[in-house]
Amino acid sequence: MRRSGGGESALHWGRSDSGSACASRYHISALACSNNKSANRPKEQSGSIGRKGESGRKPMWRRRLSRAKSTIAHLLDQGPQDSEKVVINGFIRSIRNQKQRSFASVGDGSSLEPLQALLTPQQLLGRLSNGTAVRLTGSWKPSPNPRLQSHELHVAEVDVIGYSDPATYPLQKKYQTPEYLRTMPHLRARLPFNSTLLRFRSDAIAAVTSFFHKNGFTQTHTPIITSSDCEGAGEVFRVDISEKELGSKADEGPFFKTPKYLTVSSQLHLEALAQSVGKVWTLSPTFRAEKSDTARHLSEFYMLEAEISFTQDLKEVMGLAEQAVQSIARNLDTAVSRVGKELLQGPVEEVEFKRRVEGMLQPFHRITYTEAIKLLQASTHEFEYAPTWGHGLQAEHERYIAAEVGGKADMSVPVFVTHYPRAIKPFYMLPTANVVDGQETVDCFDLLVPEACEIAGGSMREHQLEPLLKSMQAKSMIPTGPDPSDEDLGELKWYIDLRRWGSVPHGGFGLGFDRLLGYLACTPNIREVVAFPRWVGRCEC
Repeated sequence: MRRSGGGESALHWGRSDSGSACASRYHISALACSNNKSANRPKEQSGSIGRKGESGRKPMWRRRLSRAKSTIAHLLDQGPQDSEKVVINGFIRSIRNQKQRSFASVGDGSSLEPLQALLTPQQLLGRLSNGTAVRLTGSWKPSPNPRLQSHELHVAEVDVIGYSDPATYPLQKKYQTPEYLRTMPHLRARLPFNSTLLRFRSDAIAAVTSFFHKNGFTQTHTPIITSSDCEGAGEVFRVDISEKELGSKADEGPFFKTPKYLTVSSQLHLEALAQSVGKVWTLSPTFRAEKSDTARHLSEFYMLEAEISFTQDLKEVMGLAEQAVQSIARNLDTAVSRVGKELLQGPVEEVEFKRRVEGMLQPFHRITYTEAIKLLQASTHEFEYAPTWGHGLQAEHERYIAAEVGGKADMSVPVFVTHYPRAIKPFYMLPTANVVDGQETVDCFDLLVPEACEIAGGSMREHQLEPLLKSMQAKSMIPTGPDPSDEDLGELKWYIDLRRWGSVPHGGFGLGFDRLLGYLACTPNIREVVAFPRWVGRCEC
């Protein structure tokens, strides 16, 4: 193809007027052949390619690429400033042909609803197909069928930016199962509802970022590569150098002196940072090598975690988690939220959507672990695993509690389950001050919702040195004895140091961000709300 200029391209219908080595049937404006850049640059009346001319105006090819200012969403909502000259960039979703005219549905990812463009058969030439990237210029006219769309674009000029071969394009205009679409995560985001989920995620991040900022929290970036397993579950990915590097002549042993892992939680590092600025939060990727092939599990997922210093009240931490979750749900109000409206236009049932969103905005229910066990044991429901005090709650138990305690006729209210047995929780959790019936518990909570089950967990942290060391010894993490050495403390020595100098009461929580989004969007599988999901046996790209 003949190229002129430099940078990006716009493919126009028509024959090339050049016989250069780069020429082909159709010509591309605003590009130069890589081996003949200066010879084919289009001349401007003032200035040269790549910088403003003497008049201060941008070169023509840059003006062409930047003149489509509005998204399709903005155009559908507010209309154009100049209805006689409207320029849009987007992708062809479908084409419907008639004898005298053709209709193209065009989307740019900014809205679930496409823009309808009216073209002539001569403008199509049979070469516009699903997936083709185009720039359309025309006039904004009232539609003869305003029930579907109030206006439509009468196209005067068609520029093809990127051609899509209809014979090989995988995203055909027919139903394709979620399982099939997961085999091509690099393409499935182009589908209208998948792009809506991407924008929902973006809006949720903006909402929760605003919430923490307004409440005086400092956003931090915690490390991905860590020295320890925060949860102690052992289901971690170990970090190592490639086999190629291992076999090199310059190999001098392990890259790090000791084994390192992909993080399973930012909590320990957030505790360190909270002692510096008081209140911190992060939204970071975390990794679990758990071989669970369920609709609720991923190997790589995002955790929203927060930590606050100078607090001795678990209720304060629970209140923070509740408000953070509600800041996201509140952003789905269908009266003001485009994403909220569009989720209802997809495969989401309106009744269930409202049950979840409106329930999330109610005060959360609270029940202790002991009360939850009694509720389960009193139930006539047949559980696969018998509920027993001192054992963890299974998914079937969590679903039952969420439905029985939080379920109402018109909404599903989340449920806090607090004060789990000390023996089944991590070493860093603060023991409950008052022991009832000899049953030792810790000041902690899990947040449960129907279907997704647990979406968040938090606790008060043991902030005193001696009790923390005893807790680690009780869980066989370090040798018993009155004064463990630095070698005994191993990779957690730095964490223990936080208790040596100026430690304060503190607590925090971690929220499964992807699980929350999947729950609110009513998607049956968490893999649909993650652009590039990874789970056991699958890492597509």
